[in-house]
Amino acid sequence: MSDLKAHADLLRELHHGKMLVLPNAWDVPSAELVAEKGFPVVATSSAAVAESLGHRDGENAPWQEMFAVVARITAAVPVPVTVDAEAGYGLPPDELVARLVESGAAGCNLEDTDHRAGGLVDAAAQADRLAQVRAAADAAGVPIVVNARIDVFLPSGGIAESDRLDEAIRRGRLYRDAGADCVYPIGGSTSHNLARMVAEVPAPVNGNTTDELDLEALRALGVARVSYGPRFYRAGASGFSAALDRLSAETNLLR
Repeated sequence: MSDLKAHADLLRELHHGKMLVLPNAWDVPSAELVAEKGFPVVATSSAAVAESLGHRDGENAPWQEMFAVVARITAAVPVPVTVDAEAGYGLPPDELVARLVESGAAGCNLEDTDHRAGGLVDAAAQADRLAQVRAAADAAGVPIVVNARIDVFLPSGGIAESDRLDEAIRRGRLYRDAGADCVYPIGGSTSHNLARMVAEVPAPVNGNTTDELDLEALRALGVARVSYGPRFYRAGASGFSAALDRLSAETNLLR
C-alpha cells in the first residue's frame, strides 16, 4: 500500500512540472515497452484493452476483465499506472476505488458519458460522483489521481457545437472543485479550445496531438498532460493488416 501511495503521489506531481506524455498501453508487453523506453508512467486505453479482449469500447467489456488486465500490467512494470476506467462501470464509488487499489492503479480516467441512457451525465451529478471517489480514495489511504474526462465535444454528448467550449469549461471547474486532479476535454484539442481551458479551469489540462498540434505546440499552450488513447494499438493492427495483404499477394503468386 505504501508503494501504491508513493506511485499516486508521483503521478500527481508529474502533472505540475514538465508536460506528462502518456503513450497508452493495452497489455503487459506494450506496458513493459512504454516503461523500458523511459516514460515515467504507463496509461491504459479502455478502447485498446476492450478490443484486445474481443469487446467494443464503451463499457461493453466486463469490468472484471478490464481490471484483470490492469493488475497484470501493474505487476509487470515499476512505474505508476493510470487506468482508463471509462465511466466507472456503474460501480459505487467506494467499490470502484477498492477495485482500482486492488489492481494496483495509481490513477484513473473517469468520463461523463452515460453509457446506459446515452448522452452526458448531468454535470452536478458527475461532480458529486467525483467527490465521492475522492473521499473513498482518501479513506483508503491511496490518493488516486483522477483525470476527469469531459465528453461535450463528442457527437454523442448532444451539445450544440457553439455551446461546447463554455460547457466544457463549466464542467471542468465543477469537476476540479469536486476533487479531480486533471480535466480532459476529449475531442476538443484545438488551439482555441485548449488555450481557454488552460486559462479558465484551475487544473492541469489533458490534450491530444493532432495534425495541427504537436507536442511542442501543446506545451506552448500550457497543456499539462498528453495521451494517445488507442492510437498505437490501432497502428499496430493496421501494420499487421498491411503485412497480411502483402503475404496474401505473395501466396497467390505461388499458386
